[in-house]
Amino acid sequence: MKSLAASFLALAMLASAQTAPKPANPLLNAKDAIDLATKLTQLMESTATAIPGLPSATESLRHSAEETATAIKVKPADTVLTYRLLSQVRAYEALTRALATPAPLPAVAADQFAQFREGSFKLQAHFDALLESSVRTQATRDADPNTLKRYSPANATVTPNPRLPRVVFYGDSITDGWRLNEYFTGRDFVNRGISGQTTTQLLGRFQQDVVALHPRVVIILIGINDIARGMVAGAITDNLASMGDLAKAHGITPIFCTILPVSDYHKDVDPRYEVAKFRPPSVVLQVNAWLKEYTKREGFTLVDYYAAVADASGQLPADMGDDGLHPNAKGYRVMAPLALGAIDKVLAGAPAVVPAEQRRKSGK
Repeated sequence: MKSLAASFLALAMLASAQTAPKPANPLLNAKDAIDLATKLTQLMESTATAIPGLPSATESLRHSAEETATAIKVKPADTVLTYRLLSQVRAYEALTRALATPAPLPAVAADQFAQFREGSFKLQAHFDALLESSVRTQATRDADPNTLKRYSPANATVTPNPRLPRVVFYGDSITDGWRLNEYFTGRDFVNRGISGQTTTQLLGRFQQDVVALHPRVVIILIGINDIARGMVAGAITDNLASMGDLAKAHGITPIFCTILPVSDYHKDVDPRYEVAKFRPPSVVLQVNAWLKEYTKREGFTLVDYYAAVADASGQLPADMGDDGLHPNAKGYRVMAPLALGAIDKVLAGAPAVVPAEQRRKSGK
């Protein structure tokens, strides 16, 4: 990662024929990055008409830049896409200098060229800051790949309540964003979700964020980020089964949840909300089918969120998820009674699973 990042930075510096003072905060937010990419491609289109021969000489380049700007709408913080657009902007600048420029330029054209130059400087500064942030973030992830630091301080202060059986809600951003105190009162429910995590990362922090808290139950909802990263269903299910084994080995009853559907209903509001393209529903269905068979075979409880919220086309309803991925308040209101019903059923049933080590010692 570092060598690739360094190569990008070196190429970008060589590509820059001019320098300008960097703004105080050069790293753009998603909206500003998208707006800048769009503005630069629009200015390429409008300024080309001011110089004879420039429209035909830059037609292919401008088309490629438009495609890059469209891709940035989906991934505004992508380093590779940002560098690609920066290279295209620099190439366009080089072509404008190579052709004879009418003198004087019309005032409108001169102003547009000035805006284009300013935008190219801003894009260069944004790319440099984005690259630095990416390298720094990667270094942090490498040092703590499972984000154990997130809950380490909180875990040290958690105290048991002998009158309330503890339940750990375990998962990714859908769990992380679930304000449990608003949906469940009078319970010892502990949220240990972390946005963006995968089944592999949940396995990596299972000891710290589940076992060490001594819950009676862990309710597990995970998998959609694995799918977004291209992990095959079999690898996801292997990790889920390992979490089930770990829970049993420590006397914790696992409750598994089906992965929620996603949708593209809001992509016209924001291109980033076109989520199904990167999270194939077919893989979601494969994992969910496995979960049904697995929990039945192992005698575990399954909460079928997918069946409860999916619409007739198998998507997350527009009014239950504002971005096509995460449930909103209405979505959580559908999920909450399902989770609570499953938890109460487990707690009211057979005693907690006896750890394997204890079974061996007792000869059971």
